Amino acid sequence: MNEDAPSAEVFEAPSHDEMIARFGRDLVNDFDLDDPAFNDKFDETLNYMVRKCPVVHSRVGRGYYLINTQDDVRRAAQDWRTFSSAKGYMPNRPEGLPYLMPEESDPPIHTKWRHVLNPHLSPRTVAGYEQPVRDDVNALIDKFIDRAECEFISEFGALLPGWAFFKNILGLPIDDLAMLVNGVEEGTFAPDPEVRGKYFGEVFAYLETHLAWRKTQPSRGDLIDTILAGVTYEGGTESPWAHKVSILVDLTFGGIATTTFVMASAIHHLAMHPDQRQLLLDDPSLIENAIEEYARFFPPVVALGRTCTRDVEVSGTTIPEGEFVMLTYAAASRDPRHMDEPEKIDVRREGIPHSTFGVGPHRCIGSNLARVELTATLEEWLKRIPEFSVKPGTEPTYVTGFLRSMRSLELVW
Repeated sequence: MNEDAPSAEVFEAPSHDEMIARFGRDLVNDFDLDDPAFNDKFDETLNYMVRKCPVVHSRVGRGYYLINTQDDVRRAAQDWRTFSSAKGYMPNRPEGLPYLMPEESDPPIHTKWRHVLNPHLSPRTVAGYEQPVRDDVNALIDKFIDRAECEFISEFGALLPGWAFFKNILGLPIDDLAMLVNGVEEGTFAPDPEVRGKYFGEVFAYLETHLAWRKTQPSRGDLIDTILAGVTYEGGTESPWAHKVSILVDLTFGGIATTTFVMASAIHHLAMHPDQRQLLLDDPSLIENAIEEYARFFPPVVALGRTCTRDVEVSGTTIPEGEFVMLTYAAASRDPRHMDEPEKIDVRREGIPHSTFGVGPHRCIGSNLARVELTATLEEWLKRIPEFSVKPGTEPTYVTGFLRSMRSLELVW
């Protein structure tokens, strides 16, 4: 493995041997996304990998590689013919788990679905949801502001993205949100892959039931009607029912599993850094740029997978045909070859080259909605609760795999 990547002046990456001693395993040849040490040393590990090892290998299960630099990640994400999504995005996938369309497909199938789905989440369409999202932000704040404290995740962060997506996009009842959030969390982070499969199955079953019910209802002209209408594949075959169900599951996972982490991490950062909070209070015009910087630094998607369709060389490492490869978006967004001091948060940073929302044909379809949610949260929260801090004696808790999640955040004001 190549260990000659340059280091930023403010970050001195430890040597390979030092990192093994510090981390407890060989990050280059024996990495594990689910290792608790990765969860605990998340930032340090990303900073090390992007500088010192552009490609790392995991021996866990069937094994996988991780590609870490921004240039390599972008090349791979755009080269879908070599790095195929058609065999899934998670390593060591549980047996029998259906593929999620369109995320786990390649063009032309992926292209056909994105063509009909994109208008429902376009900048123009999503702009119409800004006021309803702001109303929801304030409705959630109303429930705890007078207590002068809250547990941010359960009382706000895990709710707002689901409310925004369910109410505005899917028309699903928010009463069922808690069950789906739990299904998504356990389906992603449960230590046992088979348990993950069980929770995935519960989410599939619920959403399939809803989709079948909607099929009996008058058309609303919404996203679900578009899914039900389907697309025509090459050769004239119509998209099957199973693909339609998986489209809905994929969008639901994306809608409720990712924005929460950026949102909670931004609020935690501002709670811990009053000077940074004051910057945004004094100049709210910085919030738009701050959101990009927070998205870069607090990546909910650590890495998503591809399967090599041929032998390919990446930064001096040959990855054989058929091997599973993770594109480490989280590391790529900290590449010192593309920005100064990437391990620091700078809301005034110009031209923030992050890959948090993905790259290439599979770039996140919900990024416009995520930005609306994040903007409404920061603007309304700072207006109503300008002074806040982490509750004494507490600290946030995290869980990490191919996604990263904050599980608790106690705030007081």
